[in-house]
Amino acid sequence: MSLNKTITLNDGNKIPQIGLGTWLSKPGEVGNAVEIAVKAGYRHLDLAKIYQNQPEIGESLKKVIPSVVKREELFITSKLWNNAHRADKVEAAYDETLKELGLDYLDLYLIHWPVAFAPGADLVPKTSDGSQTVLDRETSIVDTWKALIALQKAGKVKSIGVSNFTIADLEAITNATGVAPAVNQIEAHPLLPQDDLVAYANKHNIHLTAYSPLGNNLSGKTKIVDYPQVSEVAKKYNADPAQVLIAWGVKRGYSVIPKSVTDTRIKSNFDQLELKDEDYETVTSLYKELGKVRFNIPKTYQPFWDIDIFGEEAEKGAKYTVKRE
Repeated sequence: MSLNKTITLNDGNKIPQIGLGTWLSKPGEVGNAVEIAVKAGYRHLDLAKIYQNQPEIGESLKKVIPSVVKREELFITSKLWNNAHRADKVEAAYDETLKELGLDYLDLYLIHWPVAFAPGADLVPKTSDGSQTVLDRETSIVDTWKALIALQKAGKVKSIGVSNFTIADLEAITNATGVAPAVNQIEAHPLLPQDDLVAYANKHNIHLTAYSPLGNNLSGKTKIVDYPQVSEVAKKYNADPAQVLIAWGVKRGYSVIPKSVTDTRIKSNFDQLELKDEDYETVTSLYKELGKVRFNIPKTYQPFWDIDIFGEEAEKGAKYTVKRE
């Protein structure tokens, strides 16, 4: 059943627990996906500048606001991209996103990564040989966070947060400003439970949103939905494996943003089930058997980011670490 529960953030605003992710949704598909989702009952939409599909989503929003839903009934998130981390670039980047979407405010604006790129028109500035991105080593995550706080104080955005931040990153910005993010959006699924980060977030009342809750198929590894532990639990509930993985994230207290562009999948992802404790443990046991898998590591991108963000094996040898002050 579609419960459409909401979770109250540390600033008093409410985030719907199930949302539609739009990362890797192709042009020509993403707009239709948004329309289907809103008509199916979704009220939480997760977007970003770097996905390069916001103008198409903006066109779809015109088709559903106000005919299907009032603007204030939707919770719309977008993210500040890395080339606009300098304090004097943040507001203009935010305004550009509003223009692309045809909106006059966002419910949540996130720092997409704790990594600043050289500022300019290029979303991904590259070195002369094209092999890696050009990083801005002058701007810290504290500088950028202060600019988001100013946006919120000015009444331009309802809630502010971060994405892909570690405990050390969260501590740096909170200690420097006294303002904890409302949300940290992270990759989270049974092969990346991040228990330490979850415990820290719970202690400090920072809500976690799980992206890639089903894993992703960029790596060529077995998809999490294809493991027998997941499919066996799915059969017990007469559900599909994706619903089980979404329910696993919900049971951990996350908001969850599965991405799909398929009509039936969008609708079934929104049909929530509640996992019994033993079934939750069955899914959780995947981690003990298979170990940690993080799918999204920018050091492995083309062009690669020469920075250690998460302390993963694949990031060893990176020239830089996150600039926290």
